[in-house]
Amino acid sequence: MTVEYLAQHIESLIFTTEHPVTEEEIRSCLEETFETTFAEEDILNAIEQLKARYQAQEFAFELVEIAEGFQFLTKGAYHQTVGTYLRQTTKKRLSRAAIETLSIIAYKQPVAKSEMEKIRGVSCDYSIQKLLEKELVTILGRSDGPGRPLVYGTTEKFMDYFGIKSLKDLPKPKDFKAPDSEIGEAAPIEEEVQREDDKASDEGGSPVSDSGEEE
Repeated sequence: MTVEYLAQHIESLIFTTEHPVTEEEIRSCLEETFETTFAEEDILNAIEQLKARYQAQEFAFELVEIAEGFQFLTKGAYHQTVGTYLRQTTKKRLSRAAIETLSIIAYKQPVAKSEMEKIRGVSCDYSIQKLLEKELVTILGRSDGPGRPLVYGTTEKFMDYFGIKSLKDLPKPKDFKAPDSEIGEAAPIEEEVQREDDKASDEGGSPVSDSGEEE
């Protein structure tokens, strides 16, 4: 096979897969198929040709580098149309609990269920099960800690789902800033609690617990 037709074979391979294909996977497939070696430079050049070709206006999709691989995705101009269709056909979305659990796993991986529950303050059994079913997280193994609990991490499908190339593209904690309209600093929790207690005392009342019972 000549380099001239290399792009077409790569195009057919990427088109038929449901997940991003890495350059290494592409090269391995081609070398086994044609029983010859391919230079990395030739493969990357062929991929760049495909990228340039699908930038043309007549195509509604493009070749994108995502999740450490390459995949055909709809162009931004058509996201609203595709989004409408997905809303019409998708019955279930991730719940808030599942998103919170997924966020903890993404940033703390590898992480055990007990640590997730310590952060969230509630059981994570159901959320973890749903995330495993959707293949957004996976079991990475066992911790070396007491009882050797299972530890979890995100999958390539997670990166594909959120449109990032790697975990390095996740927003950093410093990116989550307080609103510009906020004045001063938030008081410590202990200080806020003390203020509420003082206010209750001034009004002749008693501090009330979360359960509604007086303490």
